[in-house]
Amino acid sequence: MTGESIPETTKPLISVIIPVRNGLPWLREQLGALVNQVCADDWEVIVADNGSTDRSVEVVQEFADRGLPVRSLDASAVRGPAAARNAGVRAACGDLLAFCDADDVVQPGWLAACVRALAEADVAGGVFDAWSLNSLQAPSPPVFATPPALRQFGFLQAGLSSNLAIRRRAFDEVGGFDEEMEVGEDTDLCWRLQLSGHRFTIAGDAIVMRRDRTGFKQVLSRFTAYGRCGPVLYRRYKDSGAKREIAIAAKTWVWLAASLPGLVHRDRRIQWAEIAGWRFGRLYESLRQGVFFP
Repeated sequence: MTGESIPETTKPLISVIIPVRNGLPWLREQLGALVNQVCADDWEVIVADNGSTDRSVEVVQEFADRGLPVRSLDASAVRGPAAARNAGVRAACGDLLAFCDADDVVQPGWLAACVRALAEADVAGGVFDAWSLNSLQAPSPPVFATPPALRQFGFLQAGLSSNLAIRRRAFDEVGGFDEEMEVGEDTDLCWRLQLSGHRFTIAGDAIVMRRDRTGFKQVLSRFTAYGRCGPVLYRRYKDSGAKREIAIAAKTWVWLAASLPGLVHRDRRIQWAEIAGWRFGRLYESLRQGVFFP
C-alpha cells in the first residue's frame, strides 16, 4: 500500500510497530494489552525483532497462532531501535502508524485515541502513566506525564517513540527515523515533520503505562544516554530556533552538588541519578559534537 490519501469511505489500517531486542518478560504483557484494544478500524501489530536471543519471537508466534493480527519481522540487519522501527514500517500495511515499546503497557483505548488524534494532525505524541508499573501511588487527580521535549529547547513540540502515532504518508515524506541517532531519534523525526509543514498534536487520551528502571546504576546509565541527544539536536536545529537554557542548567548543577549529602536516601538517589545522568550525557556529547549544551 502506498502512502497516498485514501477515500473517506475506506477504513484505514493501523499498523502498530514494536522494536524488540530481548523483550522478555515484558513483551507478553504488552502484546496482551494490544490485542485487547477496542478499535473500529482494522489493525495489525508488527514486532520488529532486532536480534533477540531470548524467546521473544516465539512469544509473538504464540499470539499469531491464536489467530490474532500479530506477526514478527526479522529486523536484525541494522542494530538499533530506529532501524528496527523503520524496518517495521517498510513491512507495514497501514496508512496510520503507531509506535510503542515492549516493556511498557498501553492502556485501554490507546489505539482508538491514536486514530482520533491523526484525524486532526499528521503526528501525535501520547502521554504516560508513570506510577502503575513502578509501585508508586497514583496522584489524585491523575496527572499524566507529557514528553520531555515539550519542556526543552524552547523550540518545537515532540513525542516519544514509546507512544507516538504518525500518518504513513508524512513518515515516508521525511524518510522516517534517523538510524544514525542512538537516542533522540523520535524528537528529530517530530521536528523534521513540523519543519516540513506537518501538524503535531498531543493526544491526551493515548495513555501508555511506562516502566522505569529502578537501580541507581541503571537509571544513571539510561539518563546519560538520554542526555546525549541534547547536543546533537541543538547542533542540528539551532539555526532553526532550538535554544540553550543556560540559567536552568546552572541551577541544576548547583542542585546536584547541594543534594549529594541526601543520597543516603534511596528515593533521592534515583531522582539524583535521573537529573545527573541527563546533565552528564549533555556534557559528554557536547565535547564530541563541538557545541556547548549543558
